[in-house]
Amino acid sequence: MECVGVEDLIEAVKERQAILFAGAGVSMTVGLPSWRTLVQHIAAELGIDLKDIPDGEINHLTLAEFYRLRQGSIGPLRSWMDRNWTIPEKALKASKVHELICRLDFPIIYTTNFDRNLETAFELHGKDFVKIVNAKDIARIRDGVPQIVKYHGDFDDDESIVIAETDYLDRLSFESPLDIKFRSDALGKTILFIGYSMTDLNIRFLLHRLWRTWAGSGFERNRPQSYVFMLRPNPIEEAVLGQWGLKVLTERECPPEQALEVFLTKLSKEIGRK
Repeated sequence: MECVGVEDLIEAVKERQAILFAGAGVSMTVGLPSWRTLVQHIAAELGIDLKDIPDGEINHLTLAEFYRLRQGSIGPLRSWMDRNWTIPEKALKASKVHELICRLDFPIIYTTNFDRNLETAFELHGKDFVKIVNAKDIARIRDGVPQIVKYHGDFDDDESIVIAETDYLDRLSFESPLDIKFRSDALGKTILFIGYSMTDLNIRFLLHRLWRTWAGSGFERNRPQSYVFMLRPNPIEEAVLGQWGLKVLTERECPPEQALEVFLTKLSKEIGRK
């Protein structure tokens, strides 16, 4: 990460005026299974031969929807995910990415991950936090205490989990309590997205709606700069996200699997230097 062009990000994090939005890539740095693993598990449990389905014609959202129809509930799948997507504390303690997230001290962290790995990392590093999954949790917010907002739900609450196709389509209304909270939080702060491939339709729609809100206000020039960190350069995404007011950051001089740690390390050092 070059310092040029990210001064706003450095200053916003230093002044605790930045929101972190963390995706699956954060937990994958410590061994979280991929969506492909989930697809394979559902197929095996339901007796589906994936060889009969051409690549690209099925995704985990549709397959999870089929699972719910067949099984009557997402509960057993949630239980399997909970068992298999929980990273051992030893691995989390050793995770430089999770340590850096704790050290950077964001006042609010939104995550689309269902797992408890961020919460566990905070506990292991002795940091207090408030977990927010639904509307009643918002009343538990305390001044000065970081918030971990489980934007797509949490393993402790089956009803909160956004995993099947219907769940995603329902969220496109962008009017759930957590959506309203995000709009309120995000309008006046810098946002840093990490751990995303940016193929998540909900996230893209969220970004588009936030851009439309600012564009319609007549004060778009006053919008704080926000950023997306990507593991590899992608000029197409850079152009599309750029029109929505997001700047794409990458680490070009290191392997993709090391890029997020390198980026967060440089960000932390720059803030310390400031």
